[in-house]
Amino acid sequence: MKKAVWKAAAVLMCFSLFTGCGKSTDTKKTETAQKVEKSEQKDNGQVSLKIWSEDTNFEVLNKMIDSFKEEYKGQAEFDIQLEQSSDSETKEKALGDIHNAPDIFPMADDQVASMAAGGAICEVPDADKIKSENVKEAVDAASINDVLYAYPYSADNGYFLYYNKDYFKEEDVQTLDQVLEVCKNAGKKFSMEWDSGWYTYAFFGNTGLDFGINEDGVTNHCNWNTTEGDVKGIDVARAMLAVAKNPGFLNLPDGELVGKIKEGTVIAAVSGIWNATEIAEAWGEYGAVKLPTYTLGDKQVQMASFTGYKMYGVNAYSAHKEWACKLAEWLSNEENQTLRFEMRNQGPSNINAANSEEVKKVPAIQAVLAQSEFGVLQRVGNSFWTPMTEYGETLAKGEIKDEELQELLDRTVKGVTASVAE
Repeated sequence: MKKAVWKAAAVLMCFSLFTGCGKSTDTKKTETAQKVEKSEQKDNGQVSLKIWSEDTNFEVLNKMIDSFKEEYKGQAEFDIQLEQSSDSETKEKALGDIHNAPDIFPMADDQVASMAAGGAICEVPDADKIKSENVKEAVDAASINDVLYAYPYSADNGYFLYYNKDYFKEEDVQTLDQVLEVCKNAGKKFSMEWDSGWYTYAFFGNTGLDFGINEDGVTNHCNWNTTEGDVKGIDVARAMLAVAKNPGFLNLPDGELVGKIKEGTVIAAVSGIWNATEIAEAWGEYGAVKLPTYTLGDKQVQMASFTGYKMYGVNAYSAHKEWACKLAEWLSNEENQTLRFEMRNQGPSNINAANSEEVKKVPAIQAVLAQSEFGVLQRVGNSFWTPMTEYGETLAKGEIKDEELQELLDRTVKGVTASVAE
């Protein structure tokens, strides 16, 4: 779902090739897009296309494929097959053997740069149309140097706060302090996964402290251990340690969340829309809002988040590239984003679909959209994840002494900013 696993070779390739794919599309279409658009080759015979997908999406995709065949009936004889593959593995598998990869593959936005730089995906031919139909943030996430490389189809790959309305009022979920207080008094738990930097970024993101990926696309810059300024790194560590020591807190892997909710242990949690259906089954009418503020020193700071989008890329080596582009556009159009919402409860990136009354009724989708105001696209080097896991696990135990916090921060930042060689 979430974490980018950057391979140094693929990303370094990116920056040796980007000089050739960084042209502006403001005045003219790029050469690749022109070639696809101007192609007059007719596939009068059989058109065979393969699509990677997680098996949970097979049912909805088969409906989309059937409607595509009906739409283009008589123009070709279509053989369109689905092949099971995890979305999170798309980049690694495609770049590892692009000539045997499918014609269309789903991916999270953090995979686009490497896929485009490695020559694995072609530019979107009718880019202006796709840009006009989807929210700007999703379009930006699918673009490199203003060139659109993928077809957005969802805007819900982020996290927010779920809560059980039997225990919480709306005013209770505005601050993390009050969430923990309600949980403690009820003998229940607030759950958040601290073994992952994807989630613990929430405490650093809106503090003014610095973090991001360097221009090399491989290493990170980070000053989360700074001892200067209005907000120091140790201030954040102390705030997190206070949360960890609260009886109402539980450090829990996201994969174990639903089980703890069903058994009644957890009544509030930070997670994403992928758990909405099962949480609704457990709680009935669940609550979902943006992340709360937390106490940092003598003030309240809004918790941040990584945001994300899902999209389809078309294999640059597809034998039927023009048809593959048509199919990718079909799978991501307004009608099918609406169908995906109806069948899979996934939040649309299409502007019209996202503004429908039915979508507005889903608390989880509205919560992830509300939280996106306080989030940033996940753009991190691979060295981020392991030291952040150690950092989160150490604090979550609640046993570290105050005088050891700066050392923990220094060690974490050293790991986060390490080069690949290190």
